[in-house]
Amino acid sequence: MKRSVLTRYRVMAYVTAVMLLVLCACMVAKYGFDTGKDLTLVVSQIHGVLYIIYLVFAFDLGSKAKWKFGKLLWVLISGTIPTAAFFVERKVVREVGPLVEGGTPQPVKA
Repeated sequence: MKRSVLTRYRVMAYVTAVMLLVLCACMVAKYGFDTGKDLTLVVSQIHGVLYIIYLVFAFDLGSKAKWKFGKLLWVLISGTIPTAAFFVERKVVREVGPLVEGGTPQPVKA
C-alpha cells in the first residue's frame, strides 16, 4: 500500500474531527445562547462536505488494508462522534503502518 493512502486518511480524520468539535461549539452557541445561527449553518455544511471526503478516503484505506465490514463501519462512523476520530486514527495508523511501502513494522499494543 502507498504511504499517500494512509496520509490522506490521517489528514481527513484530523480535519473532520476538528470541524466536528467546531460544529459542537457552534451548536452550543446557537441553542444555549441563541447566537451564531448563520455560523452554525456554514460550519455544518463545511463539516458535511469534509465528512463525505473522509468517507471516501477511509473506505479506500479499508479496502486496501482488507478490513472486515465491522471495522470499516466503526472507522466510518467515528467521524460523527466528537473526539472519536482522534482515537480511531491513532489505532488505524498503528495497525496499517506495517502495510505501507517502506514502512517499518511496529508492535501493536492492546
